[in-house]
Amino acid sequence: MTAAASPSAANLPAAPAQGEAPSEAFLDYLKAESQRLETATPDEILAWAHERFAPGLAIGTAFGPEGCLLLSLLPKLAPTTYVFNLETGYQFQQTLDLADRMAEKYSLKIDMLTPELTVPEYEALHGGPLYKTDPDRCCGDRKIKVLQRAAQGRTAWMSGIRRDQSPVRAKQPIVAWDRKFGLVKISPLANATKQSVWTRLLKEGVPYNPLHDQGYPSVGCWPCTQKAGEEGDERAGRWAGREKTECGLHTGMEVDGSGI
Repeated sequence: MTAAASPSAANLPAAPAQGEAPSEAFLDYLKAESQRLETATPDEILAWAHERFAPGLAIGTAFGPEGCLLLSLLPKLAPTTYVFNLETGYQFQQTLDLADRMAEKYSLKIDMLTPELTVPEYEALHGGPLYKTDPDRCCGDRKIKVLQRAAQGRTAWMSGIRRDQSPVRAKQPIVAWDRKFGLVKISPLANATKQSVWTRLLKEGVPYNPLHDQGYPSVGCWPCTQKAGEEGDERAGRWAGREKTECGLHTGMEVDGSGI
């Protein structure tokens, strides 16, 4: 690894048990590791995460280009990582097809995690599609609660978010305590760029969602995803016409003792 050497295993502070708050020593360790890994490559960060947190390491993906790139690296760098997708029931068919393709190409077992209620049951309960009237509640029920369930028994989870995707994500650490889910959160591509991700994706022949070629810079649930221009915030097509730009998975983390 190009970054300064990591502390030896004997000197590592213990990760908190499930449901317990992290110690100050552990938070300090995460902060130091995050700073150290600023000069590491995504591959090195992924390998570090697996060495430090497996078998309790997971990765959540919506099969964006970043997620697909990370998934393509798992067999070599982090083979025991638990892979999951939050299958809200509202994902594009193209996304579901891509999930199958990624699983086959890279021999991955991908858990498609679903909410307790099916889409018809959920909409019947709320008198119609809740994404039209209360998208925050919809995301909470069909994403946040499902990830909270997936977090049980895990120590750390990874995501493919980048700092340059939006202002909300601009301060994303590479490693931090995620208080919302009670896990360490690792973002191997935090300091990557859109161009660097796409260049590598295409060079290495990693599959990607065809909707990206049809004017969708960011792909989520179909009711809340629209086409957007090539310039500016990549999240502009999500929840268009609303102030909402995040589903809530990547907010409310612990960074230097305060939430973002």
